[in-house]
Amino acid sequence: MRLTQSSSARLLASVALAALLATAVAGCKTTQGNETTGSIATPSSERSEAQWRRETETWGALYRSHPEDPVNAIQYAQALRATGQRSQAAAVLEQASIQNPTDKTLLGAYGRALADVGNYNQALEVLSRAHTPEQPDWRILSAQGAVLDQLGRYEEARRYYATALKMVPDEPSVLSNLGLSYALSKELTKAETTLRKATAQGGGGIRARQNLALVVGLQGRFDEAETIARADLPPEEAAANVAYLRQMLSLQNEAKKAGRPASPAARGATLPAARS
Repeated sequence: MRLTQSSSARLLASVALAALLATAVAGCKTTQGNETTGSIATPSSERSEAQWRRETETWGALYRSHPEDPVNAIQYAQALRATGQRSQAAAVLEQASIQNPTDKTLLGAYGRALADVGNYNQALEVLSRAHTPEQPDWRILSAQGAVLDQLGRYEEARRYYATALKMVPDEPSVLSNLGLSYALSKELTKAETTLRKATAQGGGGIRARQNLALVVGLQGRFDEAETIARADLPPEEAAANVAYLRQMLSLQNEAKKAGRPASPAARGATLPAARS
């Protein structure tokens, strides 16, 4: 694969939820008083790997001293996830949730961590306990939609996004997830329209733009896709991403003409990666 690790994570990683937590699912925070609710935050692109490793050491020490403290567990898991240790992050949150079974902030983080490692059905169960019908959390609704997309339950997922958007109209992170939902079901025109709306909101950030670049590229408009990608990536990295996408689509087309299945790599290129 020509892509660097960072560029593939941004644009063409094969597991949509791992970014769908967003990726998935992993992502947004909301504050209630002094507490953070929702889930593990998506690692900030402004922090270096060295900074995240220091966070891992700091929060890891606090977690080992007081593993029952949900804040320690959430922050430690966030740092683990940012350094690629997703299974360990899920394990940390699992133990913390056993000791704090009604902490909705913790359950939101744990549900998204489960989705990060592909345990989608369990993630849905945990996320359903992270908020209530009487007090729904739009971030959790969006996360639930993202998980349902990974299970191929697109129409059901979009009902969750619709409910979230009633609470926060035009929220770019929800629109980005909805755009990916359309992309996963190969409704590329709807995906592009939705992702353009997400990027226009201001705050859509790198995810929405890179997802838009992917969807535009999937429609064969490679120069335009590269232009969009360059807003966040170095020119050579944006070019490499688009060149790889072009290669994968070419392989798919050749396989289709020959009447044979596309290679796993080519199939993976059609899966959007970045979830909010």
